[in-house]
Amino acid sequence: MEFAEAVKTVLRDLRAQCAVQPDIRSDDGIGVTLWAPDGSGQGLTPHPDGTAAELHLADQVQDWAVEALWSEGASAVWPQCPTDPDTHPLTATVRTDTAVWVCPKRGTTVARIGELETQ
Repeated sequence: MEFAEAVKTVLRDLRAQCAVQPDIRSDDGIGVTLWAPDGSGQGLTPHPDGTAAELHLADQVQDWAVEALWSEGASAVWPQCPTDPDTHPLTATVRTDTAVWVCPKRGTTVARIGELETQ
């Protein structure tokens, strides 16, 4: 999957379930930066070897979301586990060649990356 498409896929989940939304800016076609309301930013970069684009980006976006939520005084858990809310975030992983969000406690797949339901 190309970097730009992978970014769109992961950001779909952020828009669906994160209380803090980023100001998204492209960096001269090289990458993308997510800016939080507090003025902090985090760049999104492609995986060094070009593989696992969604998984690599999901980890970066999750880091941004946790920091942004904490900065706003909200529960710093993203994405929320529907089975265990406010206890732990879902974990990005690959199962049968598909990037998915998984409950780390139960090991169950919750959704494909890019397909989290809107809360």
